[in-house]
Amino acid sequence: MKKFMTFLMTLLLSIQSANAMNVDDFINQNIAPFTDKIAKIIFFPVPVAGNNVPLIIFWVLFAGIFFTLYLKGISVWGFKHAIDTVTKPAEKGEGDCGEVSSFQALATALSGTIGIGSIAGVAISISIGGPGAAFWIFFGALLGMSIKFVEATLAVKYRRFNSDGSVSGGPMHYIAHGLTRKNMRWLGQPLSVIFAILCIGGGITGGNMIQINQTAHQIIFITGGEHSIFHGFTWVIGVIAAVLIGLVVMGGIKSIAKVTTVLTPTMCALYIISGFIVILANIKGIPHAIHLIIKEAFCPTAVAGGVFGTIIIGLRRSVQSNEAGTGAAAIVYATAQTKEPVSQGFVALLETFLTGVLCLFTSFAIIFSGVLNTTQIGKISGIELASNAFQSVIPFFPVILSIIAVLFAMSTLISWAYYGQKAWTFLLGEGKKRVLTFNLIYCLFIVIGSAMNVQSIIDITDAMMIAMCVPNIIVLYILAPEVKKDLKTYCQKYKIAKLINRKWIAEAETVEAK
Repeated sequence: MKKFMTFLMTLLLSIQSANAMNVDDFINQNIAPFTDKIAKIIFFPVPVAGNNVPLIIFWVLFAGIFFTLYLKGISVWGFKHAIDTVTKPAEKGEGDCGEVSSFQALATALSGTIGIGSIAGVAISISIGGPGAAFWIFFGALLGMSIKFVEATLAVKYRRFNSDGSVSGGPMHYIAHGLTRKNMRWLGQPLSVIFAILCIGGGITGGNMIQINQTAHQIIFITGGEHSIFHGFTWVIGVIAAVLIGLVVMGGIKSIAKVTTVLTPTMCALYIISGFIVILANIKGIPHAIHLIIKEAFCPTAVAGGVFGTIIIGLRRSVQSNEAGTGAAAIVYATAQTKEPVSQGFVALLETFLTGVLCLFTSFAIIFSGVLNTTQIGKISGIELASNAFQSVIPFFPVILSIIAVLFAMSTLISWAYYGQKAWTFLLGEGKKRVLTFNLIYCLFIVIGSAMNVQSIIDITDAMMIAMCVPNIIVLYILAPEVKKDLKTYCQKYKIAKLINRKWIAEAETVEAK
């Protein structure tokens, strides 16, 4: 802790000397080109029907379709049980099997997914891909629910308990240990390492840089824009955020869970209430808005690449927003106090659904307000576009949005610090010094992200987040049969969805009898 505080104080004391140079421009000129090259590699396009399509997007889409069908539409028939699992008290003795409750795990996971991407990211996607992008964002969330179920189930099943009582879990562990159990160690070991590296990169970009960047820009926007005291010094906001985040993450998952269980409900409530006000003010326009979204989803106008362009933009944002397929949230689900891995899988369904709903609120507000016109399509407007949309109904909303944006960003920064930390220790081993090193690096990138160009951050964010899906989904396919087997047994034990899964229950009863 002393070393960490020393680092932060050094960062703060450097502000005076840094005023002599334009730090924002320096960061953009030297870091942005590097991140742009990485994004181009990951999103390597392949010509399809006259459009350059990054096939990695359809890698996630196909996985969502496969697991939805493979688990018989679990996102529908399992929804009620998911709510019951979160709201019921923990079973006696379950507290010895994890660090946080199911609700705390859900809140922490939500804090990681419901970030600035649900506001600024959605606004940017709609400004580029038109209203139709909203359909594909929500569609991606619905398909992603089944993927999250598999990830969370495996995370609890293959988690590891450390000597200090803490829990380590997530894709790194079920990739390595799950494939080893299947005599596929030759594949599991390299894939787990690749995933851990990508998770660190995803945490630094998607969970870090985009969050602080858009928050900083919103603060500048409400404090006078070009006349703001922070104009040209957005990195100062990054330094302040780095200090606050550092103080929280040093306390581990229990400290993080305590903060997120307060932040997540608060920020969601504020945003949902604001969204409802906008919707109610434009209630007569709901049918038109829905019709416009569906029409533009399949027959877009003024969007480069036509329908393929809209699909790609929407699905890119969906993956970045709900993180289905990335396996990131599974890291915190592994810490849940439960002896039933499948139960946490059901909890994960809610996270992805709620993320999709919040993205819809942003979409509706932008479409209702009329701020999205032909001159804005194809331009990056980010959080300012969302702010203007809500402001059309709530004049003082920019101030409210600033508060919401700060809460969204801080919660996501906190959660992803933990995700990255666990990936870091998986590669280098547990230990306080190793954790401290990662936290210092993470806080440094908060400062860097605050000053970078937004387009460069969006590109590298989407690239790193979606790249995580490649090794993760490969293993999900391989381990899918054992997840389905565990689900059948769970359904029989708790008498869930008898009508839908009558065959499953009968099969489980037969196996149990043998």
